[in-house]
Amino acid sequence: MVLMGDGRRLRAWLLAMAVAVVGTQALAGLGLVDLGTSIYLSPSLGWFGAIAGGLAFGFGMVLTGGCGQRTLVRLGAGNLRSIVVLMVLAVTAYMTMRGLIAAARLPLEANINLDLRKAGLQSQGLAPLLGRPVATLVLAGALAAYCFADARFRRSARDLIAGVGVGLLIVAGWAITGVLGQDEFEPQPVASFTFVAPVADSLQYLMTFTGASIGFGVATVGGMLVGAFIAAQASGSFRLEAFSDRADLLRHLGGAAMMGIGGVFALGCTIGQGVTGLSTLAIGSLLAVASIIAGAVGGVRYLERTL
Repeated sequence: MVLMGDGRRLRAWLLAMAVAVVGTQALAGLGLVDLGTSIYLSPSLGWFGAIAGGLAFGFGMVLTGGCGQRTLVRLGAGNLRSIVVLMVLAVTAYMTMRGLIAAARLPLEANINLDLRKAGLQSQGLAPLLGRPVATLVLAGALAAYCFADARFRRSARDLIAGVGVGLLIVAGWAITGVLGQDEFEPQPVASFTFVAPVADSLQYLMTFTGASIGFGVATVGGMLVGAFIAAQASGSFRLEAFSDRADLLRHLGGAAMMGIGGVFALGCTIGQGVTGLSTLAIGSLLAVASIIAGAVGGVRYLERTL
């Protein structure tokens, strides 16, 4: 929208949020999914990670030409630059989750995260504060109203289908992990689509195949690549692309590192926090989404000055 003055794709993303909020809260209201076991609704509010990590991720994704999900789609369509981006994103994300950078991240978060239990709150969700129906109506209604206020968006079948489709996929992810995949003997936290930690886990799976298993996140990464490849072949858009020059390579390397580190600090990306996290009505997700948008706008302005 900043570059071209066309907000239809932005509105498609916001419509996906609205659909995901309604569907996810319906699952939770019916008692089918316990969102309290997700990473988004812990009683610890990581405000610094959401803001700083979101800014870094947003800025970095502009340098690489897209977020983690977009990078997977581009790789499936033949963009060889995306291999480098995904490798750097995966390594830096894993370093931030469990490696060298984690040694600094974990003490930092322990000291500055807000413990909401001291204020009598069991989670950082808006639902307990406002009530699930009210919070759902306010957030989803505001997003939908903004989307459909634009006549060009209302006439764009592609963007309407994309927004509704992505939102429903997020709901499906919660249902798969929270209903179909629920095992009383081996309970797992519920989850849906996100593309930072799963990319790192996918790289680890490729390196340590023996004895490893494919979880929901790794499966979605593989599915995204296969789906993008099929779509590119069907549309005739598959073509091999490489870096144009050294500056292009350095820009993608730096952006990928910012995405990997920032995505872990923020607990997600434009999909992981922007749609999946927001569907839980988590306060931290609101902070992360606003920061990702701000970082992306800053990245666009930076490229305008330097390219």
